[in-house]
Parts: sequence; C-alpha cells; structure tokens
Amino acid sequence: MITLKKVASLLPALALVLSMTMPAAAAKAKPSPDPTPNAKPAAAAPLPPEKHPQIHEALEALRNSKEHLEHAAHDFGGHRVEAIRAIDEAIHQLEICLQYDKD
Repeated sequence: MITLKKVASLLPALALVLSMTMPAAAAKAKPSPDPTPNAKPAAAAPLPPEKHPQIHEALEALRNSKEHLEHAAHDFGGHRVEAIRAIDEAIHQLEICLQYDKD
C-alpha cells in the first residue's frame, strides 16, 4: 500500500527530474515559421478542451525523463535506478488520478 509518507518522499526526485526536462521541452515547443503566411488554415470542428492538461503534460515530461535516464551514459552514483523507480511510481499515481475523474 502506498502511504502519504512514501509519496511525499518521491516528490523531491520528481521535482529534480522535471526541472531537468523542462529546458528540453521548452526547446521542442518553439513553433516553426509558417512557409505560407497568407494561406488560411482549413476550418475544423472545434475540439473540446482536454481535461487536466497539466497532468497530461506532467505524464509526458515524466515519460520523456524516464527515456533519457534509461539511455543515459552515466549512472549518477547509483541514483539513476532509484530516479527511474520514482518516475514509474509518479506515472502510476497520475494515471490513477485521471481514472478518478469520470465527469
């Protein structure tokens, strides 16, 4: 059973991993210039707003961080494996959060 104390102990590792991935995510988010600035975009039906976009962004960042750590050339003094475990637990908790919102 996951206790609040255990989840709280994972938060510093999660914060570290997220802070390491934010610059990479920001670099990817830069829009490329539109090759045809006068062209009108095709009309599309508006999509409903995504529920909990911050949680989905966090999940994506965590999965990217895990991928980077799994392929890292350095083991970071043995902390890489523990960080991957913490990321797996954080992903699991966020997925549970999304399951509870069935509105």
